[in-house]
Amino acid sequence: MNTILLSITNELFNIDIVIIKDFAELVMRFLFNFGITLFIVRYIYYPKTRRRNYLFTFLLIGTIVFLMCFLLESVKLQLGFALGLFAVFGIIRYRTTTIPIKEMTYLFIVIGLSVVNALANKKVSYVELVFTNLAVLSITWYIERLKSLENESYAVVLYEKIELIHTDRKRELIEDLESRLGVSISRIEIGVVDFQKDIVKIRAYFLKSEQSWGENDDIEFKTLLDE
Repeated sequence: MNTILLSITNELFNIDIVIIKDFAELVMRFLFNFGITLFIVRYIYYPKTRRRNYLFTFLLIGTIVFLMCFLLESVKLQLGFALGLFAVFGIIRYRTTTIPIKEMTYLFIVIGLSVVNALANKKVSYVELVFTNLAVLSITWYIERLKSLENESYAVVLYEKIELIHTDRKRELIEDLESRLGVSISRIEIGVVDFQKDIVKIRAYFLKSEQSWGENDDIEFKTLLDE
């Protein structure tokens, strides 16, 4: 009787109720992976973009991918499966918009680290695993803070003061646009000119980091990489 009870306690429907060593490894790796993912998307990505919907997406996708890979490791997942995750998410399109390149890159980072953290076997030491994660984290943090690599944003304006598009009045044109848009413009491009309606299409370019918006201002302009 004791043997039967012990068997039921240790195993239910041919599935072990708990394996302390494996469970401890799952918890430890999960917390490590979630901590790295959270730091990347919350403290590197979010302060630059302020896009809460992607913050939600990155955290949940990272969590699901990690758990899926870790728990299915026993069925001998092949490298093709892991790479297949990139292919699946690489072709994702929302019904109303395409995922911008920057967000897609962060999505690859989250998925990639989750796969690595979940599938790293005994041949990979914890020191190597930590180094890999910290290397990706550090490079991402450094690149995001390079001013020379900051993306320009732009606003498309239908402008009615057509007389200001003359080369000699460029400074006056920029000052008028800055006063209307409330941004510090770095350059402009003159588009289609309609002399019948006296309007011209202008692209006004600027860097978001140079603007004086507050942290809670939810202002979104189209970036060059969104095209």
